[in-house]
Amino acid sequence: MTNLSKTIAKDLLSIKAVSLSPNQPFTWASGIKSPIYCDNRVTMSYPEVRSRIAQGLAQKIHAQFPEVEVIAGTATAGIPHAAWVAQILDLPMVYIRSKAKDHGKGNQIEGRITEGQKMVVIEDLISTGGSVLEACEAAKREGAKVLGVAAIFTYELPKGKENFKHSGLPFLTLTDYSSLIETALETGYIEKNEVELLQEWKEDPAEWGHFNKDK
Repeated sequence: MTNLSKTIAKDLLSIKAVSLSPNQPFTWASGIKSPIYCDNRVTMSYPEVRSRIAQGLAQKIHAQFPEVEVIAGTATAGIPHAAWVAQILDLPMVYIRSKAKDHGKGNQIEGRITEGQKMVVIEDLISTGGSVLEACEAAKREGAKVLGVAAIFTYELPKGKENFKHSGLPFLTLTDYSSLIETALETGYIEKNEVELLQEWKEDPAEWGHFNKDK
């Protein structure tokens, strides 16, 4: 775990952008029980945190994708972070709608890109990767050359890793589920006896513990 990963994990826990509750799990829209709830939109309200996130993403993007020519944000959660990163890197910025507009020119990308322009897409968090990979496909259809994806956080779910591998697109994140658990333990947010339960969920959310086996 890098210093940056640990710092961002601490930030997300301290502002309650991420909550961990292994014994009283949250219910996702899919019906799956989860010991973690993540809402990175909260980071917008904390200038110091959002600045560290923007600087961290900008540095990682510059290092991994030095040829990037435009920064794209996914609607809606990726938009503000894309704007701040684009400002730091002095690059054009666009955002990608979840679906094309049903009026006007029917655009799915707001802003202006040119044919073959090299793009990095910013998302707030990665679970299965489905929505951000759909955004990448939309960008490709409108002429962009997508280099990869950058996000604040990943659940590290097997399905997400599989989807990105299948897509052929690399992705980077500032922190991840493993770092979050480690940091939460160090700071006393969770107890040592809760760690195994949290780790089990990441390996197979649908069959996690006794919460989902009755489904």
